[in-house]
Amino acid sequence: MIDALLTVAEMYRADRAAIDGGIPGETLMENAGGGIAREIEQRWTARNAVVLCGPGNNGGDGFVIARHLRRAGWPVTVAVSGMIEGLKGDAATMARQWTGTTVPLSPDCLAGAGLIVDALFGAGLTRPIEGVVAATIEAANQAAVPIVAVDMPSGVHGDSGAILGTAIRADLTVTFFRRKPGHLLLPGREFCGDTTVLDIGIPVGVLDAIKPWQFENTPLLWRSALPWPRLGGHKYHRGHALVVSGGLAGTGAARLAARAALRSGAGLVTVASPMDALAINAAQLTAVMTLAFDGAAGFAGLLDDARKNAVLIGPGNGVSPLTRQNVLSALGHRRACVLDADALTVFQDRPEDLFAAIAGPCLLTPHEGEFARLFPAGLDKLTRARAAAIGCGATVLLKGADTVIAAPDGRAAINANAPPELATAGAGDVLAGIAVGLMAQGMATFEAACAAAWLHGEAAKEFGPGLIAEDLSETLPRVFRRLRFGS
Repeated sequence: MIDALLTVAEMYRADRAAIDGGIPGETLMENAGGGIAREIEQRWTARNAVVLCGPGNNGGDGFVIARHLRRAGWPVTVAVSGMIEGLKGDAATMARQWTGTTVPLSPDCLAGAGLIVDALFGAGLTRPIEGVVAATIEAANQAAVPIVAVDMPSGVHGDSGAILGTAIRADLTVTFFRRKPGHLLLPGREFCGDTTVLDIGIPVGVLDAIKPWQFENTPLLWRSALPWPRLGGHKYHRGHALVVSGGLAGTGAARLAARAALRSGAGLVTVASPMDALAINAAQLTAVMTLAFDGAAGFAGLLDDARKNAVLIGPGNGVSPLTRQNVLSALGHRRACVLDADALTVFQDRPEDLFAAIAGPCLLTPHEGEFARLFPAGLDKLTRARAAAIGCGATVLLKGADTVIAAPDGRAAINANAPPELATAGAGDVLAGIAVGLMAQGMATFEAACAAAWLHGEAAKEFGPGLIAEDLSETLPRVFRRLRFGS
């Protein structure tokens, strides 16, 4: 479980399990502080360092960092929030070993700093930062010097990525054992800078007892399930994806999705068009086939061919009774379904009708606006997506720069490789097409959704500046090649 993300509570359990297993808490703290000091020394030359220490174990880490940097020849000042005498346990032990300069925490303590270490609160903070601590954080952010955060930038909630009043804007965040959701969720991720994970001696085996159900979305999560062509196979072994087009005024989205489905490995892809859109789709598609249907009954007739095993409905389809009927028909035929855009919005007045119809493999791919039309408001993005998936019985891919994929069984993944270039018209249609192409090949819904989100982001990174949606499908082969052959 190398890509597991631990909630704050789960990280406390990991610490406790390590200590109960015979590793002293003082050893874990020494490893943490010493490791961060080494990370600092590898990145920056010696300069005046100010270490901001809070009242808990995060502050204890700070005292260790200060001691190691001072031993390495750095001028170091420790600024303490509250009284050193109030520290307890391992943090108090580490504070007693610090014999250098100590001052009260205030904006003035940062005068002359060449590097700031934030060891105030870490991931466990639950209430907004105020007063002198807030003022000191604001002064640190304006100091124009490197800032290193211990565990989590102070003010960023470890589970949600929310900002609690104000927060440190770090250049480097060093966390321990495993990342937390707040390292990947926005806005917290923007405050972390470069995030690195430090091994402080917690045995990997503690994860077996914790059983985390949230992960960073990387190929380690789904690569073994990717469907590759096999010798002796034929196109129908690789599935037949049916992509539903809108009418004459809304055809481009379906074509973008269909090409992405084909590039993702589906053996056949057909764009199903209302009668008035058949000609324009046929004129612009080659390897992708076209069919026309006349109304809801005509679309249902297309599904009588069981070889059409995966269906994408929504992009450019229109918010209409026909779209609603097509969704219910596809779900009723127990096809693997990807529902996006208009296929979701059309149920905004009666979302329970959609949820009641979900019985087979189904992926919903809403952006935040579409999500809000179907599901109640909640707290952080991870919590909302997970609750939605459990409640509706479908995998939910809640889009954004921090896309969250959640399964009905409670598993969830946070995607972190999407570059800002993906904010372009049609990119979401391509994402839906990649997903339906993978599902047509038999990939399980959650794994297909995770793979689609990562492939989508990786193709955008591969192409770089100037990206438009059409470029994503054409860049996918290079990404697949690296996944399969490592080059």
